[in-house]
Amino acid sequence: MLYARLPLLAAALWWGSLSAIGFMAVPMLFANLPSPALAGYMAAKLFAAQTWVSIACCALLLVIAKRKHAQTMEPWAQAAIVFVIAGMLLALLVQYGVSPRIVARENLKLWHSLGTVMYGVQWLCALVVLWRTAGAARAGAQQSHD
Repeated sequence: MLYARLPLLAAALWWGSLSAIGFMAVPMLFANLPSPALAGYMAAKLFAAQTWVSIACCALLLVIAKRKHAQTMEPWAQAAIVFVIAGMLLALLVQYGVSPRIVARENLKLWHSLGTVMYGVQWLCALVVLWRTAGAARAGAQQSHD
């Protein structure tokens, strides 16, 4: 039973953490801390922590996408695996490619814009995975009741 709900839980944690950090916590830092530099420093720390949440959730989703000795992937994974991989790659690219340039204040407008777009696309990937795992969970629940 737990194994069947694990993909939905991982997808919800991934999407929810991206939403909470990117759309609530970080904007509140910039609105409430005394300087943009301090807010930026704290935002970088939150985004770094969030990257590890994304990586952990995506890794878990990849591991449970196919049961041991099964010939095919789980139904939810067939519909979502590309988005899991894309989201994980985006998280890594933002953390190790974009963030260091923002912290170094290197062409700040370009790298901040690119990082924002990549974070948004990662959020969309997580949303698609959540949507598809929820749909698969609902379909599985209906089959067990029929």
